[in-house]
Amino acid sequence: MIEDRIQNIEARLKSAQTVPDETKAELLELISALKSEIRNLPETHEEQAASIAGFAEASAHEVTRSQRKPQLVEAALTGLKSSVEEFEATHPTLTQVVNRIAFILSNMGI
Repeated sequence: MIEDRIQNIEARLKSAQTVPDETKAELLELISALKSEIRNLPETHEEQAASIAGFAEASAHEVTRSQRKPQLVEAALTGLKSSVEEFEATHPTLTQVVNRIAFILSNMGI
């Protein structure tokens, strides 16, 4: 399930025409790192990982829409940031990757 969401994010980014190529490449690299980190999570953290993947998918969806709605982008990014807070101590690399994705998405002129 989590892997499916990440694949959806990756596919959406690859086909997005509203995202500059340089930004798209950086985001795709981060998505690759996210996939690796998610695979390394113990099963006990699967629900939390699903939350992170869901908010990452929502954020990518909102940012790549042809007609962006800033309030929806902000809500998705806020959820993404909140969903990783408890991982900060136990999963620092995952937290760094997700924070970088959120930072890039929020700086796309929204």
